[in-house]
Amino acid sequence: MVEPLVSSVEQYVIDKVREKRIEKGWSQKDLAFEIDLSISFIGDVESPKTRAKYNLNHINTLARVFECSPKDFLPELPQ
Repeated sequence: MVEPLVSSVEQYVIDKVREKRIEKGWSQKDLAFEIDLSISFIGDVESPKTRAKYNLNHINTLARVFECSPKDFLPELPQ
């Protein structure tokens, strides 16, 4: 059996960020600019073929630019 590149909780965070990005009408490039990361990093995070993921500092910055709580990117219950 092949292990997934990211855990279920990491994928949850990635999906929530993508959802908020799309709600704002932002491209990956727009998000990269807003949080001062490379466009390729955002693409890598959203790609199921890479191990790239957001860390806690990224989540804090994302909450600031999306004007929400960092908790909004985490599931209600443990994964």
